[in-house]
Parts: sequence; C-alpha cells; structure tokens
Amino acid sequence: MTRVNLLGLDGAALTAFVAALDEKPFRARQLLRWIHQRGASRFDAMTDLAKSLRGKLADCAEVAAPAVLRDSTAADGTRKWLLDVGGGNAIETVFIPEPDRGTLCVSTQAGCAMGCAFCATGHQGFNRNLSTAEIVGQLWLAEHALRAGSGERAISNVVLMGMGEPLQNLDAVVPALRLMLDDDAYGLSRRRVTVSTSGLVRQMDKLAAQCPVALAVSLHAPNDELRDRLVPLNRKHPLRELLAACRRYLRAAPRDFITFEYVMLDGVNDSDAHARELVALVDDLPCKFNLIPFNPFPGTTLRRSSAQRIRDFARILMDAGFVTTTRRTRGDDIDAACGQLAGEVRDRTRRSASRLPSVVLAG
Repeated sequence: MTRVNLLGLDGAALTAFVAALDEKPFRARQLLRWIHQRGASRFDAMTDLAKSLRGKLADCAEVAAPAVLRDSTAADGTRKWLLDVGGGNAIETVFIPEPDRGTLCVSTQAGCAMGCAFCATGHQGFNRNLSTAEIVGQLWLAEHALRAGSGERAISNVVLMGMGEPLQNLDAVVPALRLMLDDDAYGLSRRRVTVSTSGLVRQMDKLAAQCPVALAVSLHAPNDELRDRLVPLNRKHPLRELLAACRRYLRAAPRDFITFEYVMLDGVNDSDAHARELVALVDDLPCKFNLIPFNPFPGTTLRRSSAQRIRDFARILMDAGFVTTTRRTRGDDIDAACGQLAGEVRDRTRRSASRLPSVVLAG
C-alpha cells in the first residue's frame, strides 16, 4: 500500500484525511503542530495522540522529506542542501542568514522550462514538477536542521526562487504556501513568503485569487525587444500584459508592492537609457527593484555589469523614487548559486558537458 506523505497535506486536506480515519478535526491541528512545529517524523513520538490513531497512521501514512545528497555551509554562514527527488534528479535549497532575518530559498521544479538566457537551471532543461510534499519537505528539513542545538526558530522568510518556475506548478505550490502561512504549521506572515515568476500572466491571476503572498517578477529588460531575447516567455506575454497582471495582483493585496528582479548584464540591459526607460515603464506601479549582478558561466557571451555601472543604474532608479537594492553574492565557496550542484547530478538536456552556474540567489 502506498503511504500518504503528510508533508503534502495542508490544513484542509489533513482534516479530510483524519476524517476518513474516523477521527475528529482537532486531530489534524495536533498533527500539523507535531510535524511542522516540532519536526516529528515518527508517529509513536506524538504522545498526545490516541494510541489507536498512532496505529492507524503508522499503517497508512508517513512524514518523509527528500533525502540529503549534500549538506554544505559556506564561510559566510550560507547553508545549501542538495536533495534527491528520484530518477537521477536533484534539487537545491539554500538558507541565507542575515542579522535581521533568515531566508530559505526553495525549489518548485526539477529543472526549468523557461529557458532564460542568463539562468543555468534553464540550460539544464526541465524534468518534472515537485509535489507539495517535496516543496514543503525542503522547509521542514531546513527548519529543523537549523534548530538543532538551539531549539530556536531559524527561518523567518521563504522565497520560492530556487530551481523552476513556481507558477507552472501552481497545484502543488498553493497548498505548500498555505502550510507556510498556517499558524498550526510555520505561521509565516504573508509578506514574508515570496513567489518569483518570469511572468505567467494567467497563473498570476490564479495565485492572487487563491493565496496572494508577496510577488517578485523577473523583469530584466525595459522593453519587449530586449526582453524577448532574455526571457522567451515575453513573446507570449509581452510587457503590456505582464504589467496589467501586476496591477491586478496588487488589487488582491492593496497594501503590497511588486518586486522587480533585474539581472545586470554588461552592455545588454544596464545603460542609463535602459534605467530611464525602466522608470517610465513602471512609473504608476507600486514596486521596488532588486538588481542582481550576473554570475557568468562557461560558454556564455554575457558578462556582469561593473560595480560602478550597477551603482549608476541604481541611482537613476532611486532618484526617481523607487526603493532599489543590489543583491549580494553569498556562498560562493559552496556553489550556492541556483543550479550549480544539481547540474553536477544531471544535465537534463545534454546542452553542455560543463557545469552551468546561474544567477546568485540572494543577499
């Protein structure tokens, strides 16, 4: 008999599951707290559950996160897990500690089908969507590994910015988000959970209707001609459609803003003219910018913008009144950029025999 992985059930699904076992709804809340808050994986350790229920659970359920292939910690404290999801596929999860927060970057797919010009995960190709249990399992594993010894909560923010396009896997992502927000599970604020998308317009509308967490949009260009080259999805959903979807999203979360991610590519999208064009493009949209220094990889013709060029670009945006941050590289000594370690496990499209690191995750 196939066991149900309880990491994949949000509150409503877990309530239905225990009801099918002829148990009361409050048992679901107890299970959520044992699994997600205390990190329990053995039902016999859940001492306030009736012995009969523990027996039922042992027969038909499990709590199983992906297996760890590699666990590395960088000199700057960044910690990265390489996780086995079967079939020769691996995913990556990265914890980035900061003085005021601890951010976990989570993957939602094994590989990615978007094919963005600057991203190594896209160069590796796409294999499959992750299940809700595999998405939540990354948070479960990281939170309780990081708590070991201190017992204190380690993760204050979760960003779905790892491998994959989250909105291509919305059926699994939404229950995962609900668990992250559930007070009986991780209890994170809606504004501390961020979904990043390359611009899947219809799925943005669905996310707004189902679970409107913070939204980051991979923009990377101020006009359609350039974005068509950098983000192939733009040919299907050009900037006019994307920005209209951003405005609709903010109607579901009126006190929020959109974060626009912008990879800085030398001589491609980083001129003063591009910055001014960007200002005009989003002038009436509540937003902020996150500038990302490009991380070059073997075989690419793209180069990282100079530090001065990035500062000058940021100054134009800030002078126009936009909050603008520049992402710092983290964990270089453990290959903490998304796609680096998984690329060692399998290059899904065989496009390159070399490892293809992507843009850095966060800072």
